[in-house]
Amino acid sequence: MAYPTISAPYGLKPVGLVGGRSYAGSTRKIPIASNYGTGIFYGDVVQYTSDGTIIISTLQNNTSAVAGVIGVFLGCSFTDPNTGQVTFRQNYPASTVASDIEAIVVDDPNVIFKAVNCTGSTADGATTGLLPLAKTRGTTISCNAELVLNTGLTSTGNSRMGVFINNVTSVLPFTVIDVVPDTVDSSGNFTEFLVKFTAGYHRYDHTVGV
Repeated sequence: MAYPTISAPYGLKPVGLVGGRSYAGSTRKIPIASNYGTGIFYGDVVQYTSDGTIIISTLQNNTSAVAGVIGVFLGCSFTDPNTGQVTFRQNYPASTVASDIEAIVVDDPNVIFKAVNCTGSTADGATTGLLPLAKTRGTTISCNAELVLNTGLTSTGNSRMGVFINNVTSVLPFTVIDVVPDTVDSSGNFTEFLVKFTAGYHRYDHTVGV
């Protein structure tokens, strides 16, 4: 079966660990503050605040670390204020009022993520986000990448974040590990890449607290 055509970024998806090890699905539960006003979507990068809760990350094209970046959001649970029932969701709906909101977060700094390379670094308002941009393996493996902060889709609960593979020499939030081989086109270009947090950008290997 042919690999599906990627028409838009979908966030960051964990697919493995550094050194060729498999990603076994390990996550950590981290609280979200009641009534936090911004939606968080499956595949979004998140960061700690000083009170120990998480928010959607402000990390983008930063050439130095943003304090508190902890990983990638993979859903949440909370007691629904309307039904009184514990609810599990793909995304966190903005301004949810509940005292027990818990995010499920991939917090291992050695996880390798699959992500779409976008056509630019600045998020747009279109329903698809920035479109994928194909690049060759040879021009990307030595590069670092920015995070593209497209807002996720409430209709699916999924992120629209992607990466923008930009520079060989500048320190940027993500390091390009490799291409996703199945995304090769007839010209030998690829639209999806394997990335990990650049050393010093993740909270667990960053020396400064939140």
